[in-house]
This record gives sequence, C-alpha cells and structure tokens, in this order.
Amino acid sequence: MRTKMAALVAVGLLTLGGTAACTDDDGDGAGSNGGGPRGGTGSGKVGVILPDTTTSQRWGTDDPKLLKAAFDAADVPLDIQNAQGDKAKFVQIAESMIASGVKVLMTVNLDPVSGKAVLAKAKAAGVKTIDYDRLTLNGGANYYVSFDNVAVGKLQGEGLVKCLAEKKAKLPLVADLNGSPTDNNATLFKAGYDAVLQQRYDDGSFLKGPDQSVTDWNNKEAGVVFAEMWQQTGKRIDAVLAANDGLGNAAIEVLKKDKKNGIVPVTGQDATIQGLQNILAGDQCMTVYKEIKKEAEAAADLAIKLYKGEKPDTKGVVVKDPESGAYVESVLLLPTAIDITNINKVIKDGFVEKKAVCAGRFAALCRENGIK
Repeated sequence: MRTKMAALVAVGLLTLGGTAACTDDDGDGAGSNGGGPRGGTGSGKVGVILPDTTTSQRWGTDDPKLLKAAFDAADVPLDIQNAQGDKAKFVQIAESMIASGVKVLMTVNLDPVSGKAVLAKAKAAGVKTIDYDRLTLNGGANYYVSFDNVAVGKLQGEGLVKCLAEKKAKLPLVADLNGSPTDNNATLFKAGYDAVLQQRYDDGSFLKGPDQSVTDWNNKEAGVVFAEMWQQTGKRIDAVLAANDGLGNAAIEVLKKDKKNGIVPVTGQDATIQGLQNILAGDQCMTVYKEIKKEAEAAADLAIKLYKGEKPDTKGVVVKDPESGAYVESVLLLPTAIDITNINKVIKDGFVEKKAVCAGRFAALCRENGIK
C-alpha cells in the first residue's frame, strides 16, 4: 500500500493511501445478457446500468455475468440493464429503477451530461450511487470503482515504444486514435501515453503525427478517421496508438488494404478476443488487460455493503473530480500489459476462453505461441 500522497494534477487524479488500483450481443436489458432482476418487481434492489454492447465485448458479456455472480453469492437482488448507447434510454432506465425503489444505483455513464442527470435524480431520492469504470465529471457519485487509467495509458505508450524498438524503426511518425472526448477515462488514458511519447517527441526520436478522438468510441467512425489520417500523411504513418482494441482493429482494417498490417505497430486495450487474435496474427502490437472480475467484485462489494446499510472502507483512496474539485472515495485496480509473450495469461485467468481465441485459423497460431 502507498503511504504518501500521489497527485496527478493534470488529469485530476489524487490517491491517498491504499493500492491504486470498454460487445457483441444486442440485448438491451437484463434478461438478454444473463443479469436480470431477481426476486420479482418492487423495491429493495441494486440497479446497474451498463452503457452499450458495441464498443467493447465486456459490456454485453463479461460484466453482466461477473456482477450477477457476485450479487447472487451475497443473495442481494439485482437489476442489470443496458442503455445500448442511447443517452435518453440511459436516463429512462435510471428513472424507472429509482421509481421502483432501488437502494443503490451503479452506472457506467455514456456522457457527463446524462450521467450527471441520473446521479442527481438518485441523490434526490436518497439512493446511494457508484460510478463504475468511468467517473462522471461533476456528477457527485458516492463511490467510484475503476482501474488506474493513467497507468493503462502509460502501458500503451511503453508498449508502442517497445514494438517500434523491436522493428528498429527510425524517426517513426506516430498517430493517436483516442477514445471518446466525453469519456474521462479516455482523457486519463491519453495523459498516460502522452507522458511516455512526449519524451520521444522532445528528444527527436519520434515524430508527432495525426491526433484525433473518436466520438463514443465508435469503431466505424474510427475506421473513417484513420483512413483520413492515412491518406493525409501520404500513407506515411509508422505506428498507431489506438486507445482500445476496437479502435485498433479499425486501423488494422485500413492498413490491410495496403498490406501494411503487421508492419505498422498498433496498440489496444481490453484484451478482447479480437484484440488477442490480432496479436497472434502479428497485426496488433499489444493490449492492456484489466481484470474485470476484480473490478466487478470490488464494485459489487461496495454496493452490497451500501445495500445492507454498512459503511464501505476504501482505505483512504480518493479520486479528485477535475471539474467539481470534489474528492470521490474510490477503489482503483492495476492493469497488465499483454503482448505475444504473455498472451496466455488472459486465457489461464479465465478472462476469455481458449476455444474462442483459438478458433479456425488461429488454432495453429495458438499452438505456436504456447497457449494452453
């Protein structure tokens, strides 16, 4: 545990004591993803609102399963629903949950405006709130559970530097494909990788290339954005710092058209099946593995204590909201960088299934890389 105050003023993160700690199905609510309400309708539940099922596999499969398991183990009634990327629906779900009498509301916001509106409604109704994975800026949640997102970005930056060194790249032009400008996590990721890459720009070993954010983490938009970058630089980009696996894959699809996949290193995040397969194929340089099971269990533990009227102990860890200046009691977890050398860790941990990653043409690549 850390005993000294560590402040990252530029990104509004402050940690006091404690260890610091983005889908494919179309279900819009609990019944479609296995995390449905238990114990009938009415009051006295924990409500969870997830953001979408398109930007990362976790929101449609991993988190619902993991959260449901944790609440079932504690015999605490749960209602999980998904806003499917619709901000109005996000607010409507919250209003319905609050009206039904939930005691605790856990949300992954789609943007600060709708997120803040939901938190305000919950507060007015006396409902305890938890920002899950994403901090709602100026939102005033009671608690926040996530990963150390600056550390995530730092791992991405360091990973790209390593991949370029392995390719013996000389004066590479680096493009940034950032996450959603309305997602505070994307801001924190960027702060992390900028801190690493800026050193290379300053010493003249790297060249700063196009740098653009992708609205709502939309993978289709990312493909359009990167295609424009690629053309505008005369197809000169030598490396892509992509903020997650979905954005990274969008860049890889553009690179494939010019047979530059595997030549131009691309980063990612979330250790998705697609991302891991891209690493096996040599098209993606690395990803960042966030042990969602630990995050889900930490958030569930907080929610269960609040449901039971207990005071959670976050061991003095707080995060400063860069807009309001308020400090939010928090649990922050540490991420892990994944590349071809340790890709097996994600499978051994049970985060993804071997049969999913090693399907079809990837079976041989899994054997070659010792995936068991």
